Amino acid sequence: MRTLVLNAGYEPLAVVSFKRALVLVMNDKATIVERVEGEPVRASRRAYDRPAVILLTRYVRIPMPHHVPVTRRGVLRRDGHRCGYCGKTASTIDHVLPRSRGGQDTWENLVACCLRCNNLKGDRTPQEIGWTLRTVPGMPRGSHWTVRGAERADPSWEPYLALAA
Repeated sequence: MRTLVLNAGYEPLAVVSFKRALVLVMNDKATIVERVEGEPVRASRRAYDRPAVILLTRYVRIPMPHHVPVTRRGVLRRDGHRCGYCGKTASTIDHVLPRSRGGQDTWENLVACCLRCNNLKGDRTPQEIGWTLRTVPGMPRGSHWTVRGAERADPSWEPYLALAA
């Protein structure tokens, strides 16, 4: 079970384990905004609400990165694990402009790719073999990319993640 952490301005910061969230609440460093109904945390002397969303009491602001780092996993996630050329399930990534020709590891030059298309394309550009990209690659945007751990969001987090977008 995971918990969304908000700062004093209700901006999403991170996702932590419910145990870490409960410790923050018990030490008066956070308050529970949303709780998981019907699943209390039982201790030896009492039961506590299981937090789904907590609000930090003293935390003011953390600088949010405007640039999302490029990773293989991120490219696959951005493209929905679908090949940028044929639309089948992708397991690799491909440089639109090959690295041997000066292509960089950027969001705009990387696409998810199936193994077959990656092998067929080889060291060529899509234009040279008559292929077109299904979508224009670019840097992903939204709170799911800036809040660490929010890629598998709980439905109760949606109103708070929408505020960050």
